Amino acid sequence: MIGPEEARTVYDGELISVTLERWGEHEREIVEHPGAVAIVAVDREGWLTLVRQLRETARRKLVELPAGALGPGEKALETAKRELAEETGLTGGEWQEVAAFYTTPGFCRERMTLFIAENVAPGEPSPDADEDVEIVRWQVDEIEARLGEIEDAKTLAGLLLYRHLRR
Repeated sequence: MIGPEEARTVYDGELISVTLERWGEHEREIVEHPGAVAIVAVDREGWLTLVRQLRETARRKLVELPAGALGPGEKALETAKRELAEETGLTGGEWQEVAAFYTTPGFCRERMTLFIAENVAPGEPSPDADEDVEIVRWQVDEIEARLGEIEDAKTLAGLLLYRHLRR
């Protein structure tokens, strides 16, 4: 593994921090992130559950896979089950880890783990106080026709991987 010649934290926030690293003659600002998960959740009737929520950086509401950041000491599967239940109320089912990837490796160390959860059961969502989450449901056979509605990279990656693996 390679590393910088020197590094220092220039911002230390609640969820992220920013490290300034020197690589030879170049400095790089790197967003440090604890890691995250995203879930392709499909119930017994073939309904895919997505969420629509305001993303301040995009200045609009985006349709996305349920997702969230790893909590301190949490394993990815534990986080995924917690986030899915909080955002959508869905629980149970059969879970499969299908991929792990860097979301934006040009400047951010966030590594996301993608899960497929099938045959999940409905329940009551309990989003965090600062989350205004709207549930969006599509039939699985609608995914390809609706990909043009998605502007979120993790959601595009997750839905395409799901379709590829389930053909």
